[in-house]
Amino acid sequence: MTEKMVEQTTIDVDQKQWYRVGGIAALVLGVGYIVIIPLYAHVGAPPAGGGEAWFQYLPGKTRVWWAILGLSVLTDFLFVPLAFALYLALKEVNRNAMLLASAFVGLFVVLDLSVTWSHYTSLLVLFSNYSKATDAVQRMAYIAAANYASAVLMSPLEIVYAIVTLSFGILVTGFVMLRGVFNKITAYLGLATGILGIVSLTGLTLTVIMNALFATAWILVVGYRLCRLAQEQSS
Repeated sequence: MTEKMVEQTTIDVDQKQWYRVGGIAALVLGVGYIVIIPLYAHVGAPPAGGGEAWFQYLPGKTRVWWAILGLSVLTDFLFVPLAFALYLALKEVNRNAMLLASAFVGLFVVLDLSVTWSHYTSLLVLFSNYSKATDAVQRMAYIAAANYASAVLMSPLEIVYAIVTLSFGILVTGFVMLRGVFNKITAYLGLATGILGIVSLTGLTLTVIMNALFATAWILVVGYRLCRLAQEQSS
């Protein structure tokens, strides 16, 4: 009996630590999203054209775009401890659903880093090289390379990678939260985020913006609740 109690206490301490790590990660993530919003507003919407349109758009905006890129990569990594903490908090409600949600969050992290932000990085590096080039042939080569990166970012599949994948994971988590340790407001924010993310497949700008705002609110509320769970277990 004593061994079982010690083992259970160890598990509780480990979970408490992960709740705290996941909560802090969520709060930092949410603040990162809040900082990114005015940065996006400052540089304006990216061009819908190819590489040449990007090179005409980027002068004077590269520093801000590097800041957006750095923050976005950081926030992607922060989803990993957040997803694990949520799994621990909700696995007793529906383990399979939380495994599915965690898998989609992990898939989002991989796709966003390898596709979305890698191609944004390519555009910024290519523009830097284009700006330094003195030969017309070299400039045309940089534009041609930028056309590919721009085409990937303009693809409808990019919406699936950058928005729908994560939103589906949040949607599943929201359903589980309806019967878990999180309050109904948190659950409904998750459901709204997931639905808006799926509707973003239509390409409507308003839907994409609303999805981002709801996701930010959901992440901040989840971060606060996870920190509270860590404190409650300590007491």
